[in-house]
Amino acid sequence: MDFEFSPEENAFREKVEQWLVENHDPVVMDPTRENFSQLADTPERRAFMRKLAAQGWLGMSWPKEYGGQEIEGVYEFILTEALARHAAPQIGKGVGIIGKTLIRHGSEKLKREFLPKILSAEIEFAVGYSEPQAGSDAANMQLKAEKVDGGWKLNGQKIWTTSAHFADWYWFGARTDPDKPKHDGISLFLLPMDAPGLEIQSMPTIGKDITNQVFFEDVFVADDYLVGERGRGFRYISEALDLERFTMFTLSPTQERTRLICEYVKTAERDGKPLREDPIVRQKIAHLITDTAVARGLSMRFLSAATTAGKPPTNESSQYKLFTTHLSQRTCDVALDIMGPAGQIRVDTEDAPLAGRFEGAYRATVVETIGGGASEIQKNIIARRKLGLPKNF
Repeated sequence: MDFEFSPEENAFREKVEQWLVENHDPVVMDPTRENFSQLADTPERRAFMRKLAAQGWLGMSWPKEYGGQEIEGVYEFILTEALARHAAPQIGKGVGIIGKTLIRHGSEKLKREFLPKILSAEIEFAVGYSEPQAGSDAANMQLKAEKVDGGWKLNGQKIWTTSAHFADWYWFGARTDPDKPKHDGISLFLLPMDAPGLEIQSMPTIGKDITNQVFFEDVFVADDYLVGERGRGFRYISEALDLERFTMFTLSPTQERTRLICEYVKTAERDGKPLREDPIVRQKIAHLITDTAVARGLSMRFLSAATTAGKPPTNESSQYKLFTTHLSQRTCDVALDIMGPAGQIRVDTEDAPLAGRFEGAYRATVVETIGGGASEIQKNIIARRKLGLPKNF
């Protein structure tokens, strides 16, 4: 396993960086939005994604027959981290979760309808797995899909669907076979967000932006929009979650926060003494820098394992997600400790240390440890699949 990029990969990294600098737009690239900066949720941000698509950078690892370049996933990793570093929208859901699942399991109709639109950034998706009684335990979802003539009638509720208020299509799981074991009774569907009977209600989050709950009342979805085989939806969802845990929780923002707090410590004083000379501050900074290097190592290990296996590796994705999201949280915690009470002043407030960046970042990191499967779920996955521990111990 090589922890460094090849000359070709570094050349691509420099090309992407130059393009992002040349196409910088403060309306699109807003680091204070934290996790929500990855969403193409405004006309300006969707236009940015179309410009990105015109570079041929969407779906680079896809097979050529579906418009991809069949190059290694490390190039998508380099692109995603660069976009995150510039607080630009991410390629995430469409290229990764939906696109790659359709390539593996979707019908030819779904591939023809959706894959070209994903590559040209013409379409945005919302992902619906969580329900009030099925959070990180996605297999417990109860959204009812009843077979009717030509399709399915849907009734129930989803929650924490972040993109529902602007997405074009909904990618979600529903229970089609209630008499089967819970992991075997779920199917995966695609549905237009303007379908009759679908209601979206916004919900504020601790991370400043909004998520949504979605209600289904006799919503019809045609048979053609069943993804893959009936009853195998949980398997497809699990595969996609391994990818989400890696691509949706990038390391670049944490690296940038660490850099900012280091710059702050270089010049800040407390009680007339430079903070850089405080041994406790120095220790905390050293731990953050070391752990950030560890997180990068975990990301490279994921890429190596994914290249070997040909699909997102479960253990490595859970290890990366667990470590990186908690590192992100610790980075903000340390920053607020070092800055003291002034660190709690909100973004863009006059005289706020580092323009108030860390107050909002701290709240956003709480959401990171929940999305894509809470930390407790990641620990269970690692315990069972990596360490071989029994399910009940």
